[in-house]
Amino acid sequence: MKERHIDAASVLTIIVTLLLFGVALFAKGFTHDLLLEAGVFLVSAKLVLSGYRSSLTSATMLKRLTAIEASLSRIEQLSARTGSPPPAA
Repeated sequence: MKERHIDAASVLTIIVTLLLFGVALFAKGFTHDLLLEAGVFLVSAKLVLSGYRSSLTSATMLKRLTAIEASLSRIEQLSARTGSPPPAA
């Protein structure tokens, strides 16, 4: 199963922002107000990209924590078998 990092809300935000930017472009033309609309678009894009990056970081952290948990379980099992504490590193 392929993991999706961009959720439905982010896709909807991108689509609505692009539509509104397009409508503003045709309604207002190339005027000073277009810069304001472009700024709103860039802020929305930045939020979506930030969410994507956060999702990737969370997935990486989860994999690393799972590996640490597996290592600790193996150490506990070895310690229980031998009856002695594991050597200090």
